[in-house]
Amino acid sequence: MSISKLDPIDRKILAELQADGRMTNVELSQRVGISAPPCLRRVRVLEEAGLIKGYHADVCARDLGFEVQVFAMVGLHSQAETDLSAFENRVLDWPLVRECHMLNGEIDFILKCVAPDLSTFQNFLTEELTAADNVASVKTSLVIRGAKDEPGVPFSILEARALAE
Repeated sequence: MSISKLDPIDRKILAELQADGRMTNVELSQRVGISAPPCLRRVRVLEEAGLIKGYHADVCARDLGFEVQVFAMVGLHSQAETDLSAFENRVLDWPLVRECHMLNGEIDFILKCVAPDLSTFQNFLTEELTAADNVASVKTSLVIRGAKDEPGVPFSILEARALAE
């Protein structure tokens, strides 16, 4: 399903579920102004189209003992597609890596990592990440504090764009 095929109700469903994925279908249907059965059908279509990728709890890493958050900028020796894919597949096996994004420019990948302490991260860095095949360089930045951590997308911009069309 393309973004242009979303109607205002679909966008409202997505915005409401992004804000609170735990609400019941009845509550969701009331918030978006349609009855429960068509609301559930729309949610299922959005899920099947891949616009809703899943539901999860937003846990507090620090309160759970993950005191260290680090961004690791990784440069590879080779940027051939097979080598890029091999690195991405390797990242899937590293539980400390919570996000992995391929970039253009000087850095090939940025990894968001969490660890319970600095020595755990250092062990991962020296024994896993820098030792991985094709890794040429790793630069790390330790997060001191976060100013904003907003998941999802800004639906207000999407809605304004749809109204302008």
